[in-house]
Amino acid sequence: MAMFHHDEENQTNKDLESIIGASVKVEGTFVGAGDIVVEGHVAGTLKTSKNIRIGTQAVVKADVEAANLSVGGEIRGQIKCSGQVELLPTAKIFGNVDTKTIAVAHGAVLHGKVTMAGHEPMAELNAKDKDLKNRG
Repeated sequence: MAMFHHDEENQTNKDLESIIGASVKVEGTFVGAGDIVVEGHVAGTLKTSKNIRIGTQAVVKADVEAANLSVGGEIRGQIKCSGQVELLPTAKIFGNVDTKTIAVAHGAVLHGKVTMAGHEPMAELNAKDKDLKNRG
């Protein structure tokens, strides 16, 4: 996923608003308007209208909301994402995920329900099929 470039030379910092470093612990509601990188610990709520990257050593015990989310560390909470969620091989998610699309790498852990926006649940599709068959 190209929302974050790991090559610092190519990374544009115009949208990068906040970095929560490895030694930083944040508790409460953290709301930003730009990209957020988490390398430390967050507890509470983490929200932005842009992108969030959770580093491999990061621990987030919070509900997370973003446009796109890349996870290398651990999240314990509900995730709401209007775009794509990317789970790297070291990711651990304990909570439900509501997103448009999701990419899960081999080795990632996901304990929770995944709901994909724009995709109808199977029960609704089956009900529509039955209704169409009964009409015909």
